[in-house]
Amino acid sequence: MSFPWAREYKPSNGFTQFLDERLPLPRLVYNAVGAGYPVPRNLSYFWNFGVLAGFFLVLQIVTGVVLAMHYAANTEVAFGQVEHIMRDVNWGWLMRYAHMNGAHFFFLVVYIHIFRGLFYSSYKAPREMIWLLGVVIFLLMMATAFMGYVLPWGQMSFWGAKVITGLFGAIPLVGESLQVWLVGGFAPDNAALNRFFSLHFLLPFVIAGVVILHIWALHIPGSSNPTGIEVKQESDTLPFHPYYTAKDGFGLGVALLLYFTLVFFLPNMLGHADNYIEANPLSTPALIVPEWYFYPFYAILRAFTFDFILPAKLWGVIAMFASILVWFFLPWLDKSPVRSGHYRPLFKKFFWFGLIPTMAMLFFLGGAPAEEPYVMLSQIFTAYYFLHFLVILPIISQIEQPEELPFSITEKVLGKDSNAPVGATNNAPVGATAQPAE
Repeated sequence: MSFPWAREYKPSNGFTQFLDERLPLPRLVYNAVGAGYPVPRNLSYFWNFGVLAGFFLVLQIVTGVVLAMHYAANTEVAFGQVEHIMRDVNWGWLMRYAHMNGAHFFFLVVYIHIFRGLFYSSYKAPREMIWLLGVVIFLLMMATAFMGYVLPWGQMSFWGAKVITGLFGAIPLVGESLQVWLVGGFAPDNAALNRFFSLHFLLPFVIAGVVILHIWALHIPGSSNPTGIEVKQESDTLPFHPYYTAKDGFGLGVALLLYFTLVFFLPNMLGHADNYIEANPLSTPALIVPEWYFYPFYAILRAFTFDFILPAKLWGVIAMFASILVWFFLPWLDKSPVRSGHYRPLFKKFFWFGLIPTMAMLFFLGGAPAEEPYVMLSQIFTAYYFLHFLVILPIISQIEQPEELPFSITEKVLGKDSNAPVGATNNAPVGATAQPAE
């Protein structure tokens, strides 16, 4: 979005002027994350998590490159190489624990970022492309994390790979051939480990590229805000630097405090003990579960236990992928003219007392044994999950009576806006940009 009151970049000396004329990187940074980028003045700490996600992506790439220097993608030595990194490589233990727990924190901040977007309807016009690129990033993250989990070649790595790649075999006609092509054989082995290592190394750079597109798309309409109304005037905004760089810096400090507590004091808390046993195709673990960030989708996968037209396994695979793909259609499923959940009383109730408990239960059920009553509960909460997005949300957006919005962000923050005419409201259609009063 072009703001007429945005500060213009001015080179401060001869060198920066020379650089600006030939390679305007300082101008790009200034306009993207500096004083030249105005953002709504009412952003809360929930808007910190995009920056945190970017930080942990960079951390994963850096630590991953270092670990790749000492890893060998061969089933004969992979498990031993991981132990070699932990015991013999200088600071290898730190690199591995930082990378392993960095993945947990990366998913944690991204989940919070997603649910913030769901509550504040960040997927609505004119920000649909930002949301769609975000869902693509999440899918790439899941693929990258799955392949990375296979690399230590422990028991959970091997059996997790066998279970997940086996899902492709449920696809009619081409499933078995697709599974063999993906794995390079009839079971995970050297070919699979080599392929997964190559893709695990490559995909973070693909994610970084999509993140750049995500940020680029964000800078066209500008940032959303907790009130859900568009910027109208200079008083609605603050320069990104120094106000939000300081706020993001504080949030990053808190996140790093928690992160390093985990790395140095509880490095294996979120892992699985069976993965410290070398992979053995002849010994099946008592409970095969993925990492915690896959739990909701694993619970949805296991919720289908009977054949109906199609095999139950295929229904589970379809539902698992559909549970994420449904997010692509949210900009068109939710037709409410109001973005922020704070001004949507019915939406707010179903979000906090319907969707959030449902996701919490799916997280729990994904790590529970595949037995009763957990299977039945998975079926109930899977049904509600799809019901929420495909039925409840569209109906709410049609029948709900939103609360009255403030005229501007300034009015919401300061309690008054000198530009607002008496009795003015801002219940304009989504995507419309109201004009300031004359």
